Amino acid sequence: MLELSFDEPDKLVTVTHALSTRSRVDILRLLISKNLNIVEIAEALNLPVSTVASNIKVLESARLINTELQPASRGAMKVCSRNYDDIHIALNLDKAGTKGNIQVYEVDMPIGHYSDCEVSPTCGMANADGMIIREDEPASFFHPKHIGAQIMWFRKGYVEYLMPLEIPSGARIDSLELSMEMCSEAPNYDLNWPSDISIWINGVEIGMWTCPGDFGDRRGKLNPAWWYEGSTQYGLLKTWRVDKEKTTLDMERISQVTLDQLNLQNSHKLRLRIGIKPDAVYQGGVNLFGRQFGDHDQNIKMTINYVMDPDVY
Repeated sequence: MLELSFDEPDKLVTVTHALSTRSRVDILRLLISKNLNIVEIAEALNLPVSTVASNIKVLESARLINTELQPASRGAMKVCSRNYDDIHIALNLDKAGTKGNIQVYEVDMPIGHYSDCEVSPTCGMANADGMIIREDEPASFFHPKHIGAQIMWFRKGYVEYLMPLEIPSGARIDSLELSMEMCSEAPNYDLNWPSDISIWINGVEIGMWTCPGDFGDRRGKLNPAWWYEGSTQYGLLKTWRVDKEKTTLDMERISQVTLDQLNLQNSHKLRLRIGIKPDAVYQGGVNLFGRQFGDHDQNIKMTINYVMDPDVY
């Protein structure tokens, strides 16, 4: 997620300018599920190539997209991809009734560092060098090598992480965010393979996302050379956010769960569970991506905004 605020006015102006025209918004929409070159974008939007090229420069300057030159039949072509799935603009960090300054606590949790699991085939995991456990053998998920996983998949069940909460005693939590790259788990891959993926915090289900499929129509941007074609290649970066009023997924409300229900205050840890409920309508499995696979250079990221009350500290 791209975070913007008045603390970085130049960045805020650059990004909002890049989003100020319909054509640039349409370009970003086209790049949701696949990368495209400038000619393909121009054809899809019925715009001149020169117009698209100038708009691509604006989006690239704002770092909303990446461009890469790739060989073509005549010279090279510029291929475009999105950098962010979400943009959060904070225009007022000091909410009414809140004392003190908002501070940020972040944890970057490698996907292999789970503390508990219960999975069913198809299942497995790999790192940048190769497969690290026996594929489709659930018992292998308890092998010590699992901590090195950079991609991990299972058809049913869950993985659970213990996340540290190194927040000063008495600090008031304002919001909790969790972001990770994920998709469904199909045999090989299948773009039309829905899966109801749920997220739990301290035993409370905060929401469910129905992933549309298992994405393998192109190579993931970060995948190592040995990773084979015809398999899962990348996921979508999803962000859950819990505050004092609701839970959102990519800035859209998905449940009424609030921070008060999660029992985070004065605790030193948080239990995060990712999985498929036994009674889910679409039991299409889960793929989780670490820094060395997929499209996004991140692990499971937890961000907590909290307030230090000056009347106490």
